[in-house]
Amino acid sequence: VQLAESGGGLAQAGGSLRLSCVVSGRTFRLYTMAWFRQAPGKERETVAAISWDAGRPTTYADSVKGRFTISRDNTRNSVYLQMNSLKPEDTAVYYCAAPRSPYGSPAPQDYAYWGQGTQVTVSS
Repeated sequence: VQLAESGGGLAQAGGSLRLSCVVSGRTFRLYTMAWFRQAPGKERETVAAISWDAGRPTTYADSVKGRFTISRDNTRNSVYLQMNSLKPEDTAVYYCAAPRSPYGSPAPQDYAYWGQGTQVTVSS
């Protein structure tokens, strides 16, 4: 399983960025997908997750609710993170991740496959 992120970079506070992640090596549509982030000196946190089941709601960290949107395109084996109204505290390395098993509702510790990470830096 391989995950490849793109779309990070530098943005000003209040600006927007869109992250993309392409997944190969598995039947993408069967798996919940998530974005995590890790800022220097801080623990990794779950930013957003989107289920394999279109009938289940997406989930977000409280800190990004109303500003970030996770989506997926099963025809492109891709998951996206649209980030609006960016804040300096959103600065981190962002990782796309996939769980070991299909279906279900994976907990953070169930994510076994990770992209290389993409840096997002928000200036004030």
